[in-house]
Amino acid sequence: MKLLSRTTILAGALVLATGAFAQSAAPAKVADTSKGKALVDAKGMTLYTFDRDAAGKSNCNGPCAQNWPPLMASANASASSDWSVITRDDGSKQWAYKGKPLYTWVKDMKAGDATGDGVNNVWRVAAP
Repeated sequence: MKLLSRTTILAGALVLATGAFAQSAAPAKVADTSKGKALVDAKGMTLYTFDRDAAGKSNCNGPCAQNWPPLMASANASASSDWSVITRDDGSKQWAYKGKPLYTWVKDMKAGDATGDGVNNVWRVAAP
């Protein structure tokens, strides 16, 4: 029984340590896309900004957010230098880079696609 307790405690500590590490890492990275260098999410999907967003405020909700899924942040995510966390209209959290909320595009099918760049003249690849 003591072995199980120690194993459980060690596993719990590992989960906590891993979670803390993940929260301190940047929510996106720079990668090559069909439009050049861009910010991408953990799956390598291109991230975009929306010209109609205000600094630190998303204006893409409802059907817009279905086509342009926000780069969501956990409730306890912490900001760092260029990265911030904004609160969406529904109370959920979203990552922003240099004050600009970030999104993916449902029509990008694989890592490196950037088919959302220029859509309706208001969507832009998020530049690093």
